[in-house]
Amino acid sequence: MTGMGATCRCGCIDPRGAAVHVIAAALAVDDLDRAIEAGLLACEPCPGCDPVCSASVVAARNARRDALAARERFRAREARLRRRAEERAARRTVAAAPPDAPGEAPRPALPPAAAAALARAKARASAARKH
Repeated sequence: MTGMGATCRCGCIDPRGAAVHVIAAALAVDDLDRAIEAGLLACEPCPGCDPVCSASVVAARNARRDALAARERFRAREARLRRRAEERAARRTVAAAPPDAPGEAPRPALPPAAAAALARAKARASAARKH
């Protein structure tokens, strides 16, 4: 135990909670880094500590777990948004590709039904011009 006795800040001397007592002492002086290094994220409350002391350790543990989970969700969201932006940029690059023939504008692809309707209209127009 890094220079600490087996006594908890609440006065508990139960040896089963020695590791938790170190965590509680670190939390008492707002040293979250030391509490995490001592095992805050995986600790269970000391069976001999008073309920207020145990509740503070559990609350600190749960708050830190929640914060870490939120950070992971944020990172996943940022990665997802970055991937979508890259996919959009790639689609725009493909859509903005130069036309095949010089001076010819690229034609957007038509859905099959629209292409068929356009073909029928062109055929009718062509037939009307011949008569």
